Amino acid sequence: MDVVLLAPCCHSLLRSVHISFCICTLYNLHILVELIAVSAGAEGPSYDYSAYTECKYHPEAPLYNGGVLVDRSGRIPVAYHKTETGVYAPAFLLYNLTETTRYSFSCWVKAKGTGSALVRATLSAEGSTLNCIGTVLARSGCWSFLKGGFVLDSFSRSSVLYLQDVDEKMTEISVASASLQPFSVEQWSTHQQDSIRTRRKRAVTIHVSDEQGNLIGGASVSIRQSSRDFPLGSAIANTILGNKQYQEWFAERFNAAVFENELKWYATEPEPGRLNYTLADEMLEFVVSNQIIARGHNIFWEDPIYTPSWVRNLSGDDLRAAVRSRIQSLLSRYRGQFVHWDVSNEMLHFDFYEQRLGSNASSEFFRTAQQSDPLATLFMNEFNVVETCSDARSTVDSYISRLKELKNGGAILEGIGLEGHFWRPNIPLMRAVLDKLSTLELPIWLTEIDISKKVDAQKQALYLEEVLREGFSHPSVGGIILWTALHPNGCYQMCLTDQSFGNLPTGDVVDELLKEWETTEGGLTDEHGQYSFIGFLGEYKVSVVAGNRSTETSLFLSRGGETKHATVHL
Repeated sequence: MDVVLLAPCCHSLLRSVHISFCICTLYNLHILVELIAVSAGAEGPSYDYSAYTECKYHPEAPLYNGGVLVDRSGRIPVAYHKTETGVYAPAFLLYNLTETTRYSFSCWVKAKGTGSALVRATLSAEGSTLNCIGTVLARSGCWSFLKGGFVLDSFSRSSVLYLQDVDEKMTEISVASASLQPFSVEQWSTHQQDSIRTRRKRAVTIHVSDEQGNLIGGASVSIRQSSRDFPLGSAIANTILGNKQYQEWFAERFNAAVFENELKWYATEPEPGRLNYTLADEMLEFVVSNQIIARGHNIFWEDPIYTPSWVRNLSGDDLRAAVRSRIQSLLSRYRGQFVHWDVSNEMLHFDFYEQRLGSNASSEFFRTAQQSDPLATLFMNEFNVVETCSDARSTVDSYISRLKELKNGGAILEGIGLEGHFWRPNIPLMRAVLDKLSTLELPIWLTEIDISKKVDAQKQALYLEEVLREGFSHPSVGGIILWTALHPNGCYQMCLTDQSFGNLPTGDVVDELLKEWETTEGGLTDEHGQYSFIGFLGEYKVSVVAGNRSTETSLFLSRGGETKHATVHL
């Protein structure tokens, strides 16, 4: 791949000189650069998961030393692109960007003047424009870190990557320590596998001996994983009740679940005081009997459309009493039975309760929920955070700011929920957003993963695999839930099976990944009576046979940097 930073009028110079300078104006782009072609090596660097959420007086050094943005003199030239509104935006002119390559972009941004500005990075390529490849809330007086990325569908001979204020105000933006690092599909996959090896797997050595402690070489060892440590599951609806085929299909695959609608306020209390937990109780009985953990979704939904009509008519003390009763009724009934609670759903997009009860209402919800069920982890849950950065209401910095506001207001907020309703995933952006949220050192779950039904079945499967691989491999993701509850008329956006539980292409993807992320193997002990393997975290059945002697034992593999040693006596 060749990338050059130059103005279009300099093309002809490349034929006659190796290094040159030119100044020109074309398509409202003004630039002074050294012409140089930079090739990405076959191996490439390791991915840098670094990210920053604090605003710093001085920018950090560029990731990858600037990547392919660095010219021969070691500088990172910045151009200025005149936008449609007449604002000159900091820009980089890029040449020969290749399709399928994963590009990781980062820089430090400062807004001049007073206040702050939401800054968006946009890529204008040949034949297409990626409206947002990363955002940052830039402030005056200090530097903020933007991290994002992109993938192109087709080769682009010339492209412009520029940064501008989302509100298109005449904000002057400064950029420093910019970096653009390309990774091939193979390199990106290698990063994922490296992360999986360190975060999802562990080395084990089985020592086999007789009752006197004599080591037994040549013993047959069989390793079979009986349960996974990483939670991967799906939403379920009341359609699973009484449906043995659905129940068996689900329990064979998943170790985590969430109820699609049956715990929501409009379902459990459609009229004031008329509580009905029958469906939720029966669904909970199913998951518990199959040793499946469940997320509680949700206590409140800030979108008024999904708020019970009788609640929408309340205000003041009446509304306060109703929400307090809702929390206490729900969480006292299910105390200790749901591992998580989404306390106030989609609060970046909607604010029904805070409009009526004041800006501290959500913080009070979290405090009351923690008192009612102290064992549950309390989550924010939001859409359009990892799916895109084009939604100004739910950028990664918006999420971080809201979370910090809640915690500063006394909320006991312990988890980050990312819904993940994707159309076409931008995987480098997804990883960058996860990197930035990881700096908060809170559990991160992908809580409602699906792919839009507006794409065909094969693309749904392709995109789903990309998202699941990225989520499973990211070191800070603690679990993944698919939003694939099955109804007679299908699913919300994406199903895994047909009505007879025959796999759709998306179901094949899930089954193949579940098999890939599970360890089953065997072999013979060496002359020292040892058998070693690297296995996915979770519980195992270990069978050992030597001659006419045999035994079976259990082994639990938890996260750890050291090799786990286990002794088996025959």
